[in-house]
Amino acid sequence: MAYRDDDLVCAWPVPSDLDIAQSIAPIPMQELSAKMGLAQEEIHYYGRYKAKVDLCVLDRLKDAPNGKYVVVTGVTPTPLGEGKTTTTVGLSQAFGKHLGCPVFTCVRQPSMGPTFGMKGGAAGGGYSQIIPMEEFNLHLTGDLHAVAIANNLLAAAIDTRMFHESTQKDEALFDRLVPRDSAGGKRRFAPVMKKRLAKLGIDPEIDGDSLTAEQKGAFARLDIDPDTIITRRVVDVNDRALRGITIGKGENEKAPRETGFDIAVASEAMAILALAQDLPDLRDRLGRAVVASSKNGDAITADDLGVGGAMTVLMKDALMPTLLQTLEGTPVFVHAGPFANIAHGNSSIVADKVALKMVGPEGFVITEAGFGADVGFEKFCDIKCRSSGLHPDCAVIVATVRALKLHGGGPPVIAGKPKAPCYTSEEVDLVEKGCCNLQVHVRNCRKYGLPVVVCVNRHPTDTAREIDIVCQKAVEAGANKAVCGEHWSSGGKGAVALAEAVKEACSLPEKAFSFLYPLDISIKEKISAICVNIYGAKDVEYSDVANAKVERFEKQGFSGMPICMAKTQYSLSHDADLKGAPTGFTVLVKDVGAGFIYPLLGPIMTMPGLPTRPAFYDVDIDFSTGKITGLF
Repeated sequence: MAYRDDDLVCAWPVPSDLDIAQSIAPIPMQELSAKMGLAQEEIHYYGRYKAKVDLCVLDRLKDAPNGKYVVVTGVTPTPLGEGKTTTTVGLSQAFGKHLGCPVFTCVRQPSMGPTFGMKGGAAGGGYSQIIPMEEFNLHLTGDLHAVAIANNLLAAAIDTRMFHESTQKDEALFDRLVPRDSAGGKRRFAPVMKKRLAKLGIDPEIDGDSLTAEQKGAFARLDIDPDTIITRRVVDVNDRALRGITIGKGENEKAPRETGFDIAVASEAMAILALAQDLPDLRDRLGRAVVASSKNGDAITADDLGVGGAMTVLMKDALMPTLLQTLEGTPVFVHAGPFANIAHGNSSIVADKVALKMVGPEGFVITEAGFGADVGFEKFCDIKCRSSGLHPDCAVIVATVRALKLHGGGPPVIAGKPKAPCYTSEEVDLVEKGCCNLQVHVRNCRKYGLPVVVCVNRHPTDTAREIDIVCQKAVEAGANKAVCGEHWSSGGKGAVALAEAVKEACSLPEKAFSFLYPLDISIKEKISAICVNIYGAKDVEYSDVANAKVERFEKQGFSGMPICMAKTQYSLSHDADLKGAPTGFTVLVKDVGAGFIYPLLGPIMTMPGLPTRPAFYDVDIDFSTGKITGLF
């Protein structure tokens, strides 16, 4: 099933990503959606080349069988990235354009933090890209803004509630929260307030005047402990100056406090968007989001603050996945954008579910998990698959000779600085030593019961001998197959061998997919399972702060939640300087957050900073053509 009639013409040397993207006119969205079989009521157009797909399509296709589900992950990356999105797109183009298979790509929406920071955009690269590339990397359809506003409304509600509780007694607070209506003089509880009444064990349909003074106080006074507030304000740019701030300094404010900003894609609202399965589920998850604890140790939620419904209204359109396309015209869902080293690092469940129905039993859905298999892939399986009930048919691990040379003892790879000579000359021994990192990732993927295909994403300076040793070591570790991918320079044609290997792996007799840990064990047992079995740690230790929070969350009834580790992406361990396949180390859990159970390992940042020379220096507009310049 090919959606473009013309073939991709690939130049050498390969031009810049932006030049390639702007040289190919996308298929108009009305034409693309018609070829996909979408009805007009199932599509919402945002200009000529992008659209949102309504979730009502799932009602029409509810009895349709699913296609094959493939997750793309990678080795522990360098700061330059190893091309997972490029490989995801190239693989999709190979299936759709060159093998004639129905295919869908599902990826996250990139944050504008990295886009204007060090890493640049995330549309893929070379001749394996998502277009329009500029729209993809910038505002797209506004989902990131909706998430940020919803999150910041919640943060404002927290501080507003603490202010009003500090200035009013229980009776006055209750009178203002539950005013009498103008007609009959009865007190009206808003629908969201009835959730709090039920939580307190009070009949939600009770007449407001029938509450006792004690019940009125319990309903109206959340008594938030400021030291336990989890929700921080967010913005979708890297802004290190906002990591720690003081708020409440205005003339009429009562209680200044220390807080800070996170980047929008690290917010719980973004993680919830990616996991929600429909609008009622989004509403329920947002309402249940824990924002703080009371001074008595009770969990305070967004619905306790009365803001869950308003957050849902702000995010309702963001729940629909955005439809774009690859350079070769195969369809792409771009949806949600949780960071993988902080949040769970995968695109949305609804995008995957729609895509799996649309491709049918002969088709393939290619989705991508952020960073290495120790980060996004583990969370894909243990968090996303638990929520969705979907199980992948195959895992693809992307490796580069460059990354394996680093893990074999090569000098640091630093964005914006020239690479050491070993990275552009043949160093077979260095590659072989670094394959220990790849082999750990292969074995870890196999622990979930999945067949594994390794793709060596070829760079122009890689030699045949270097690629051969990577493929050999991958198969020795348990990969079903290892192939060289040349999709960066040749588009889908350069990934045909990869597509055939994936197709073969997906046709193997089905094995039992399994999670790494059950949910009914303790929080610390789950953390240990990940640290020991995935990272290779010997032991786990906890700071006093982390111990206190684990104890509090278990008392609040959250011990049955999955674990979402926040750790460096640059090492299998919690220490970015430990390359290769470290063992015998002890992980220190310095803090723990809620939402998921959210352990922070080492100096992880929830608000990245900009480098000395950010990417935004290059981004501008050519007024003679109206085109954006400098994106990469």
